Amino acid sequence: MAISSAAPATARVKRPASAPDRGSKLFASWWWAIPALVVSILVHYVAVAVGGTFAFTNWKGIGAFQFVGFDNFAKIFSGDLGRGAILNTLFLAFGFLIGTNVFGLLLALALNRGVKLRYFLRVVIFMPTVLSPLAVSYIWRFIYQPQGPLNSFLGSVGLESWQRTWLADPVSSIWTILIVMVWQSTGLVMVIYLAGLAGVPQELEEAAAIDGANVFQRFRHVVFPLIRPSFVIASTLMLIQGLRVFDQVMALTGGGPFNATETLATQVYKQTFAYGQFGYGAALSLVLTVLIIVISLIQMGLTSGRERKS
Repeated sequence: MAISSAAPATARVKRPASAPDRGSKLFASWWWAIPALVVSILVHYVAVAVGGTFAFTNWKGIGAFQFVGFDNFAKIFSGDLGRGAILNTLFLAFGFLIGTNVFGLLLALALNRGVKLRYFLRVVIFMPTVLSPLAVSYIWRFIYQPQGPLNSFLGSVGLESWQRTWLADPVSSIWTILIVMVWQSTGLVMVIYLAGLAGVPQELEEAAAIDGANVFQRFRHVVFPLIRPSFVIASTLMLIQGLRVFDQVMALTGGGPFNATETLATQVYKQTFAYGQFGYGAALSLVLTVLIIVISLIQMGLTSGRERKS
């Protein structure tokens, strides 16, 4: 009689990692990030905190200083120059936000598909984005000259009444800055929206068209909900960039005429380095930082809330 014997199967039981093993793995995963975190904290947060303390002093850049409390902030919000700089900053920021998103989205929709030269046109429209803002501003400064190309063109088509000294007019000067800002950055916003439109299935648009939806209805109910993340990214970037505007103002008008185009960024530079008012400049910088953080958080909260509802 044959007796068959089978070797008993041994089940491998995975022992849970002990507490020291888990701690060493966690430490090893964080070890490589510690240098970058330390540098980021020192450069960004510690520097901002130290600079913020000078906002409550009358420091002139060298020598001793005294704490003056909120006197610098009272000077900002009570003086015409400080209030004007805040209003100009907000005007340029929101005008820049609206202009770049509107024109960027329209160009992205037009060059998304169906145009033979769309790749060439995309490069041409995006090209100003990679140029220096100072170089672009000096080119537009030549265009805006009283005897420059813009006034010459207006005169050649019979619109002499529209001719003016664009950069020396307190009313039109801030609009000239806004036009330059929007013209240069529209290409970047167009690329962001093109990336979002690439993920919109064409079949959905065709199905909506078959169901009788017009162009606006297809964009509102099909396209825009799918490109909403692109809208959040573009609007956040443009809003922050608009609040920090500096190069275009300094190159085109220098803050004039009669302080009509002063912004918080230009006032930080002038008060700190031109006039030696380091305490007052630090207060302006702190106001600008808080303004950027608060408006950006509100904007991101509104857009993310709408995204969750959709």
